[in-house]
Amino acid sequence: MYKLLSGLSIVEVSSFVASPSAGLYCAQMGAEVIRIDDRRGGLDYKRYMLTREGRSLSWENLNRAKKSVALDLQTAEGRELAVELARVTGQVITNLPTDSFMAHDRIAAGRADLVSVRIMGWHDGRQAMDFTVNAATGYPLMTGPEEWDAKTAPPVSQILPAWDFITGAYCAFALLAGLRHRDATSEGSELRVPLGDVAIGTAFNAGAAPEMLYRGADRERIGNAIWGAFGRDFLSRDGQRFMIAVLTAKQWRATVEAFGLTEDVAALEAELGVSLADSDHWRFMHRHRLFSMFQEVAERFDYADMAARLTRAGATFERYRTMFEMAQDAELVTGNPLFGPSPANPSGFEYPAPRSFANIPGREAADPAAAPFLGEHSEQVLAERLGMASGQIAALIDRGVVGTSDKQK
Repeated sequence: MYKLLSGLSIVEVSSFVASPSAGLYCAQMGAEVIRIDDRRGGLDYKRYMLTREGRSLSWENLNRAKKSVALDLQTAEGRELAVELARVTGQVITNLPTDSFMAHDRIAAGRADLVSVRIMGWHDGRQAMDFTVNAATGYPLMTGPEEWDAKTAPPVSQILPAWDFITGAYCAFALLAGLRHRDATSEGSELRVPLGDVAIGTAFNAGAAPEMLYRGADRERIGNAIWGAFGRDFLSRDGQRFMIAVLTAKQWRATVEAFGLTEDVAALEAELGVSLADSDHWRFMHRHRLFSMFQEVAERFDYADMAARLTRAGATFERYRTMFEMAQDAELVTGNPLFGPSPANPSGFEYPAPRSFANIPGREAADPAAAPFLGEHSEQVLAERLGMASGQIAALIDRGVVGTSDKQK
């Protein structure tokens, strides 16, 4: 963690992935992020998978470095406390509906310069989740083995909720843009970010959707090959799969050298009348001939030998790993400065915890912070933010409006 956002407090009323990840990124840069949940736990509080102690590892990791306030959000009094905390704080991240008790106008009625970021489903108000917007993008119908029939083959949905995480990152950016505008003008902003728009807009930003319009049809499936360039998975003699990626002439020369195919590639260029070194286009168009040549060489070497050759030549490659392997890998995780020692996680399970993805040369990053227990900071936040006396807070706790830490539950 770095303290670049020290002094900034954000109220977060959210669940699942996109909205909590926006708050997480701000917290990892030093912001005080106060997550408000229902005192019984939000919709994602018991999200699979649970530890033996009943703690969600998903919730635990999306809420690191945050404070937790638990209120009875099924009551008018609990909802009003959430609104007042947001109003006093002045900046909010939420994925509750636009007409919910956390509506921008309701909070801004007592705070004209309120900056709120609201994650929606679709722009027209329809519900959506990562898995459903992904179905609309077209990507699942471009994914899969090359030999699959385009008309009858099933879609291949991605496992990673990528649109959620992209939306979370965009919302963190949108919040800071709103705050910068407020600093310059004293104006508040309601920034609505539909998850569906992030997905569809990204398909256009990537040039993929315009490509389909230009060609007047969809792409064919190409398996693990890289679209428009040279790259694919290859299998070594000892059964290891590894990915080769070539996007530049330098990477091409290094890969050809590592595979010992300089003369074979020159002969193919003479046969085809093209320069493979100078063009992604020709490398992609003739990928099947090239893949066959490269795979024949890969089968002659164990992966360790192949990796050594690729490294010496300066090629771009990586071995396929299971996630269980990755999580224990010395280079990727246990020896990576991104990760710090395990904090005191609510789950009681110790494992490497990531710091902010950004690092600042010359500055030491603090160790990762733990996620809170649900309601761990309820009393502290109500006292500090709303100036409530201990007796007032105790009365709210007694009536079940405010929840306290569930550490012992």
